[in-house]
Amino acid sequence: MSVAGVSEAQFAPLVRAVAGEELDRAQVAERFARAAWTTIAEPGDRDAGVLMEALGPPEALERLTNGVEADDLAAELADTAATEVTADQWTDALKRWRPRAGSAATLLALRQAARFGMRMLVPGDADWPAQMGDLEAHAPFALWVRGDPARLASLERSIALVGARAATGYGEHVTIEAASGLVDRGFAIVSGAAYGIDGAAHRAALASQGITVAVLAGGLDRFYPSGHEQLLGRIADRGVVVAEVPPGTTPTKWRFLLRNRLIAALSCATVVVEAGWRSGSLNTAGHAATLGRPLGAVPGPVTSAASAGCHRLLREFAATCVTNADEIAELAPVASGLAEDDATRGSTAPRAPTDLTGSRLRVLDAVSDRTPRRVERVAQLSGLALDRVRAELGLLELEGFVLERPSGWMRRKQD
Repeated sequence: MSVAGVSEAQFAPLVRAVAGEELDRAQVAERFARAAWTTIAEPGDRDAGVLMEALGPPEALERLTNGVEADDLAAELADTAATEVTADQWTDALKRWRPRAGSAATLLALRQAARFGMRMLVPGDADWPAQMGDLEAHAPFALWVRGDPARLASLERSIALVGARAATGYGEHVTIEAASGLVDRGFAIVSGAAYGIDGAAHRAALASQGITVAVLAGGLDRFYPSGHEQLLGRIADRGVVVAEVPPGTTPTKWRFLLRNRLIAALSCATVVVEAGWRSGSLNTAGHAATLGRPLGAVPGPVTSAASAGCHRLLREFAATCVTNADEIAELAPVASGLAEDDATRGSTAPRAPTDLTGSRLRVLDAVSDRTPRRVERVAQLSGLALDRVRAELGLLELEGFVLERPSGWMRRKQD
């Protein structure tokens, strides 16, 4: 048996090392294909999710590596749920995926995962978080895990505490008190391991002998931020560290934004403790609201710019005002479906962006401010089709963010 031209003898030992020795051949093939898709498609790629749902991960990978044409793919899927994707959309998708379709990256990712003692989970596994199903076609293809995957079961009672990296003493104090109190009430704490509020939430949960889950935007072979390497090691020992991207993946701005949907999906409720007016934590809040999860915000001094985002959520987006662990815990029963008016919430709460690819930001992140990069390299790094990359580079050049050199494109230094 082979999958996408890779023999079973090559991939089976690697898959079993990270996914379980008891797997049968079909399960091994599915997990290899899902691992491959994590290297090929960017997080939240709806087209990839639809294709795998329609054909199964191995068959979807076979179609890609065998050079299927968009029209043929659209015709084959005409009688499936994937019929909503047009031939033009398949054309764009194939252009995004083909530059990354080789097997080398997948085999390397599996070797790195085994080297660092990671586990890989896929939908249907006993430890797979059922909440991920709420993301539908935007759900992760697989989860790479450091720590005991069985601890993910604790997320049936979990709260996401998120907030500003540049946290104030007030914000950190509230976070520590809230996380400790929630652990005492039997909740797991979910956050993103960033400096500031995230780090305070994780540390308080660990200090209270609770379970905490860190969701990262990059590969788990190199913890980010590096200043939290020791903290993340402790989380892996006593909680769980997860990522949807494979080992070796660099965290970028747009991957952080996409990572936030996982934080929201894994949690019964999301609370923004402290955030500026344009904080990335508001993106997590938007994903929580889109998923119908309860959303809370902690008020701060009206003179503090670090709380402006929380006040915005309270004033404009109907977030619930919470000030302590008791009030935060009250949000959780709503998440279990006991009482929720989805129609009302959807009309007032912030919505996550409908364009999950964020192509402009992806291209800008793929351009270096030190070394010129050719369009083909930018396309490979961003996971976008060449024509889309050329178009976005042109717009970024007009806006003054990049410039073209004879040897490639560079990011323009901002004043």
